[in-house]
Amino acid sequence: MYVVAAALIISLSSFVDAAYYQSKVQHTMFGLFSAREKTTVDVETVYQFTVNDLSGQPVRLSDYKGKVLLIVNTASKCGLTPQLKGLEALYQKYKDKGLVVLGFPSNDFGGQEPLVGDQIQEFCTKNYGVTFPVFDKVVVKGDGTCPLYQFLCDEARNGKVSSKPMWNFHKYLIDRDGKVQDFFISSTAPDAERLQKAIEALL
Repeated sequence: MYVVAAALIISLSSFVDAAYYQSKVQHTMFGLFSAREKTTVDVETVYQFTVNDLSGQPVRLSDYKGKVLLIVNTASKCGLTPQLKGLEALYQKYKDKGLVVLGFPSNDFGGQEPLVGDQIQEFCTKNYGVTFPVFDKVVVKGDGTCPLYQFLCDEARNGKVSSKPMWNFHKYLIDRDGKVQDFFISSTAPDAERLQKAIEALL
């Protein structure tokens, strides 16, 4: 009688263990499929946006398809304004490999971009030798944030980044498919090793 009872207990334990592990396997497989489903969902890209150049003419960011982009909000009266020289050096170093720096002047931090249009281009070229594209002034924070910057700081849309510019010269790194890959805070110098390695990894 005791032998039969023991056998029943063992059989029941085996059944419970089998059911438990089957449940674990099913849960794991479901998790794997769910993760795969999430990673294969298409995120938005910068190519959907059109911006204006310094003369007010529209430029489609889709014109930069296949390029690695570094998008930077700039200002001419900021303590970090000398980064323009470093950004130009970065552009010259990697442009033949596919990097394009895109400058977006903004007056959102301390009113440090009082210039407009051709004044901005003249300032950048004359003082820092800038040859990379510089666009019309935009709003990068708060009410009135331009569509491009709404996208850049919305992880639900770009799939990677939720960081908003906290000051001038905040940087977003975009891959050759137009997808946001990383960001770098204002104090990250253009010659910073971390930034350059991140760029090189996408080129």
